[in-house]
Amino acid sequence: MSPKTEIRRDDIMSMDDYAPVRAERRKRMTEVKRDRRLALGPDATFYFENYETMWHQVHEMLYIERGGEEQIADELNAYNPLIPKGRELVATLMFEIDDAERRERFLAGLGGVEETVTLSLGDDVIRAVPEADVDRTSADGKASSVQFLHFPFTDAQIARFRDEAVKAVLAIEHEKYGHMTVLPPQTRRALAGDFSE
Repeated sequence: MSPKTEIRRDDIMSMDDYAPVRAERRKRMTEVKRDRRLALGPDATFYFENYETMWHQVHEMLYIERGGEEQIADELNAYNPLIPKGRELVATLMFEIDDAERRERFLAGLGGVEETVTLSLGDDVIRAVPEADVDRTSADGKASSVQFLHFPFTDAQIARFRDEAVKAVLAIEHEKYGHMTVLPPQTRRALAGDFSE
């Protein structure tokens, strides 16, 4: 069965219905995200998104902000682009540094980092494509602490991704932050579900 690729208005629960199941939903989401989260180096974390993670995010925003019907359209416009469309993986890349001063210095030197992310399947390299909603590097070269990235796949690359004998390596190749990591089997299995059959 192919994964869902869009949250529709009909998929949104009323907040009166969501409130009683919220704790259980949050617990479930922690389990879902565990295999979809990947640290890369000391300061970067990739959160691979799907219908379920974005459905949860939309409901959390609606629950917290209580913007009603007017807010729903805004949230769907914001989060639907981050749901994989069957031939891609989508990740939120976050640079998580608690110390505000160090974070400021770090991001100031990280301009263009969104253009340096790759996912390699053996010798086949897939370059991440930044979400086009806004520029994530400022004119003075400072990177945003949050980046949204699409990894477009061909059918052959999807087959290679599903073949655990082929090594899958996620990398950031920025001169100020060069790190790579091998995707563990449980992450690959979780992400393989994002592709259409």
